[in-house]
Amino acid sequence: MTLLQIKQLEKSKGNIIIFPMIDLDIHREEIIAIQCNNEVGKQLIMMMIGEIPLSNGEVLLEGMPLNQRFKSLSNRVGLFLLDDALYDRLTPREYLSFFKNLYNVDIEIDSLIQKVSLTEKVRTKINKLSFSEKKRLQLARAILHQPDLLLMEEPDQNIDIESKIIMQRVLEEFKGQGKAVLITTNNFESAISMTNTVYRLNDEGLKKIDVVDEKKVTLNPIEIEDQTVDSLLLKNTELSIDEIASSTSGEVEDEIVQAVDEATASHRPLRFERVPAKINEKIILFDPTEIVFVESNEGVSNLHVNGEVFPCSITLNDLFERLQPFGFFRCHRSYIVNLQKVREVITWTRNSYSLILEDSKKSSVPLSKGKLNELKNIIGF
Repeated sequence: MTLLQIKQLEKSKGNIIIFPMIDLDIHREEIIAIQCNNEVGKQLIMMMIGEIPLSNGEVLLEGMPLNQRFKSLSNRVGLFLLDDALYDRLTPREYLSFFKNLYNVDIEIDSLIQKVSLTEKVRTKINKLSFSEKKRLQLARAILHQPDLLLMEEPDQNIDIESKIIMQRVLEEFKGQGKAVLITTNNFESAISMTNTVYRLNDEGLKKIDVVDEKKVTLNPIEIEDQTVDSLLLKNTELSIDEIASSTSGEVEDEIVQAVDEATASHRPLRFERVPAKINEKIILFDPTEIVFVESNEGVSNLHVNGEVFPCSITLNDLFERLQPFGFFRCHRSYIVNLQKVREVITWTRNSYSLILEDSKKSSVPLSKGKLNELKNIIGF
C-alpha cells in the first residue's frame, strides 16, 4: 500500500535548479534511502513538511498534501533531523516522558529506552551523554508517537558502530510494524547499509541504484522431478526436441521442451552491462554511464562514481573490454576514462598530458603520450 507519493516535485532557486522533477512512491513496510548532497537532502525534507515552498509538484500522505497540512498530520510523521536540539538539563526518561504527554500516547517509556540501549543512562543528564547516545535518544523520540512515516536526515553521521547497529535494528522493527522510512544521506555507504532500496538524487534527477545483498545471491538449478526427463537431459544432449518428446509420455512433453529450452539458454553467452562493486556484504551494480573513470591501484580496479570510490574485483583489462562499447577509453595503463566526462586535454610538457574530467572534483587523469593520437582519431581532431 502506498503511504507517501512524491509527484513531479522540483526545487529551484532563481535560475538555479536544486534538483529537477522527481517522482517517488513509498509503501508501507519499506525503507528508502536517497543519496544526495547535504543541502539537497535538507531542502527535500523541509519541502515535504512545509517549511519551505515547493517550486513545483506535490507531496501526498495517503492522498493528503503533507506540506500544506503538516501540523494536522504531524502525529503521523516522525522527524529525525541533523541539527535537532535536545533539552540538555533533562534525563532521557524525563525527555521522553515530556513528549509522551505532548503527543498524548500510551507507550512504555522504559521499554523504548531499552530499545535504543540507554537503560544505563536513564538518570544521566542529556548534556552528559555522548554524541552517539544523543542520536539514539533522538531516534527514540522520533518514533515515540508511533508514526506511520519516519523522515530522517543524515541519521548515522559521525555515530559509533554500536549505535549504527542499534539504529538499523530499530528501523527494521519499525518497518515490520507496517511503517515506512525515508532517509536522506550524503554518504552512499550509509545508504546501502540501511536498506537495499537506494536512489541517487542529483542534477540529473532521481535514479534507482541496483543493490544486491551478497548473502541472498544464489544460483538455483533447474529441478525436474521426473527421472526419465532428468536422464534424457543428461545423456541425450544430441537428441532433437521431437526425439526427446516422442520417447516420453505426453504428460511430460511440455515440461521437457521447457526444460531443454532453459538448459540451452544457460549455455548461451550472456551480455551483462552492469559493473559490480562490493561494499561490506552488499554488491552494487553500476550503470556504465555513471562511472567517470576507473583507476587500477595495487591490482584493484577502483570505480570513481559521483565523487566516491568503489573497489571492483574485475581486472582493468576485462573492465575495458566490457566498458569500451559505452565510450570508455584506455588513456593510460592504469586508467580507463569515460570520454563523455572529459572536459579538457591539458599539455603539461612535450611528453606529459592529462585529461580534466567533468565531475564534482574536476578530477585529472594521466594521458599516455602513445595514446594521444589514438584519442585524436576517436574524437575526430
